[in-house]
Amino acid sequence: MRMLLRGAAALAAVVTVASLTSGAAAQPRAERAAGTIQSSAAAQIPPGVTAGVAVFDRQSGTFTEQVNDSAQFRSASVVKLLLVLDFLWDRGPGYVIPAADRARLEPMLRGSDDDAANHYWSTYGGSAIIKRMLGRPEVGLRDTAAPPAEYAGFWGYTAISARDTVAIYRYILEKAPAPVRTFIMDNLRRSTRCSTTDHFDQHFGIAGSFDRPWAVKQGWSGKYAKGTCGSQATPAATPAEPGSAPRAAAVDLSRPALHTTGTVGADDRTIVAVLTLHATGTSYGKAYTDIGRLTRSLNVPGGVRPAGTWFGTWGELVSVRRGPSTSDERITRLPAGVEVLVSCQTRGEVVSVPPYTNDWWAYLPQYGGFISNIYISSPDNRLPNVPECA
Repeated sequence: MRMLLRGAAALAAVVTVASLTSGAAAQPRAERAAGTIQSSAAAQIPPGVTAGVAVFDRQSGTFTEQVNDSAQFRSASVVKLLLVLDFLWDRGPGYVIPAADRARLEPMLRGSDDDAANHYWSTYGGSAIIKRMLGRPEVGLRDTAAPPAEYAGFWGYTAISARDTVAIYRYILEKAPAPVRTFIMDNLRRSTRCSTTDHFDQHFGIAGSFDRPWAVKQGWSGKYAKGTCGSQATPAATPAEPGSAPRAAAVDLSRPALHTTGTVGADDRTIVAVLTLHATGTSYGKAYTDIGRLTRSLNVPGGVRPAGTWFGTWGELVSVRRGPSTSDERITRLPAGVEVLVSCQTRGEVVSVPPYTNDWWAYLPQYGGFISNIYISSPDNRLPNVPECA
């Protein structure tokens, strides 16, 4: 998420044999996953991660998970929900979103486009947007706050909590005019894997932990290593941040942040908000993996886990291919060291990373493609307990 000093509705409407890190870092054992979630132990927060968690079941009207849910985190791109709501506020039942605004709002919601956020932040008053939203009791914000005065231009430094994030979604789903609800939620359901601005893979957390239907608005902020995705060979640039962000008493502006928020299940049954901070120097792949493990540990009524087995990977920018060969089309590239869900495996082109060779390839259903098993952290060429592809 890139935040600039620029930066305010409805309605109508893998492998190339990729460049590698120094070696195959040991990864935790594979994790099995499949079936409808019945219950869960308390949220399992990985070591070194600071988290605020709130999971609200709209069917029963109760929280199923609450961990530090009032703690303030810098919002990163989650604040874009407030930018959209502020822009759409009181537009009237006959309002039609102008084409120019639709061309900004849709990428901002689907691909987390920062240029659009910069436009609305600068055009509609910056921190005044947050103050207006705080003054609207129907939204019910309690912990949200505008960015510190010295960083007033950085919309991602807005403070937010997990329970306030749930309140925002509850407003959208239960109180907002139907055209507003439809516009926002339909776009969140169309979340793109690659973010528009910096090409970071944004299908972590909710998007990786549950089968559709889901709708997500993700957020990331901080000095991460490469998090690129998509078919381009050029790595993504590190998102721009202030040169020396202060560590405020209530809101940490220094450590890398990664947030997953949205709804899971039919009729947007459950609202999930997981806000996290990670140790300085954490890679994007490590943070991506940790927030995925945390999200998968939650009790999310109506959520269905994708079938398959989770494995760790190694290598930097490993390519996901349409088929089990380096000559097949590259679909995307994996964040270094990220965990992936494998549904089946097949034999294909022999890949060599001395002293190892491997002709087995794993199918990643969430990406719709294959990576060589040589990049999966497992002792044997053939992955254990993973069936062959039909």
